Amino acid sequence: MIYLTRRENFNAAHKLYRPDWTEEQNQKEFGKCANPNWHGHNYSLFVTVKGEVGRDTGYLVNLKDLSALIKTLITDKLDHKNLNLDVDFMRGKMASTEVLAVAIFEQLKSPVSKLGGELHCVKVQETENNFVEYYGGNKLM
Repeated sequence: MIYLTRRENFNAAHKLYRPDWTEEQNQKEFGKCANPNWHGHNYSLFVTVKGEVGRDTGYLVNLKDLSALIKTLITDKLDHKNLNLDVDFMRGKMASTEVLAVAIFEQLKSPVSKLGGELHCVKVQETENNFVEYYGGNKLM
C-alpha cells in the first residue's frame, strides 16, 4: 500500500455563526470568526490517495488527473469565494474548517476511486498553526 498526497491552494472568506443565536452568543462562542463582514484565509488543501502502484505506469494515480479533479470539483468552487454563500456543497452548513474537510472528502470520495486509488485523507490547513484532517467514516454533520 502506498500513499500519495497532492497539495492545492485556495483563498476563501467565511464566518462562523448560528442564525438562531443572538449576536452576543455568536461573538462569545466564535470571537473574531463571527465578524459580521466575514474574514478570509489562504488555505492549503492536501488530498491523500492510497492504493497499489500500477505495474505499467509506476504510479498510483496520474497526478495530472488528480490535480484536475481537485481543481474542477473543489478549488474552482472555493477559490476567492465566500464559503457561507457561494459554495454549493457548503450550503446550510457551518463554515468551520472541520465541516469543510468533511464536505471536501464527500465530494472527492467517489471520483477519486475512478482514477484507480482510494481516498485516504483530506487535510485542510486554515492557518500556519491550524489544520484539520478527515479520514472518512463518521460524519461530523
